[in-house]
Amino acid sequence: MPTVLLVDDHATMRAGFRMILEAAGLEIAGEAATGAEGVERAAKLAPDVVFMDVQMPDMDGIEATRRIIRAGSAASVVIVTTFDRDDYLFAALDAGASGFLLKNAGPEELVNAARVAAAGDALLAPEVTRRVIERHGGSAHIPEEESPLIEVDLTEREAEVLRLLAAAMSNAEIAADLFIGEATVKTHVSNILQKTGARDRVAAVVWAYRHGLV
Repeated sequence: MPTVLLVDDHATMRAGFRMILEAAGLEIAGEAATGAEGVERAAKLAPDVVFMDVQMPDMDGIEATRRIIRAGSAASVVIVTTFDRDDYLFAALDAGASGFLLKNAGPEELVNAARVAAAGDALLAPEVTRRVIERHGGSAHIPEEESPLIEVDLTEREAEVLRLLAAAMSNAEIAADLFIGEATVKTHVSNILQKTGARDRVAAVVWAYRHGLV
């Protein structure tokens, strides 16, 4: 069962997240009201996932994320913020965040984000994916070749899985949607990353947008 650390200076927001995640069977490892507290509790509690706000007293969520990652924590940090700002988005990714969601995300999106991040995968809110593509379109994280889809030899099933990845679906949700086993989905995702040269799921989704698959 994935464990989640909630870092947000608003107690009501933490309470809402706790209720949603616990109802879905996830375990809340603890809570923190400041970035500094979040860094300390991430080290002490060793959660699988950290849901991190950005604007907080004492230390903002971007710096807290950077410190958690630099400390060698195995936790995946997902930024969950009210502010849909490019500077937050790209600073969070540069700091090592595994995901970026807006607080207007529905309960299912929050639960999915926790599970995907706990599995070691990365995710982005659909509304910010396009901006990542525009910013990192030529970065080393994405293959520079503008090869047609056929040249990377994705199978029809792999292409289908990639489209569902772009919809921010977890492996379990993809398996249910396609009526295949979760282990088979993991194999397809691994093949997609290898064939496209993408570093992670986010990079694979960017690749899919750039090549017109999504």
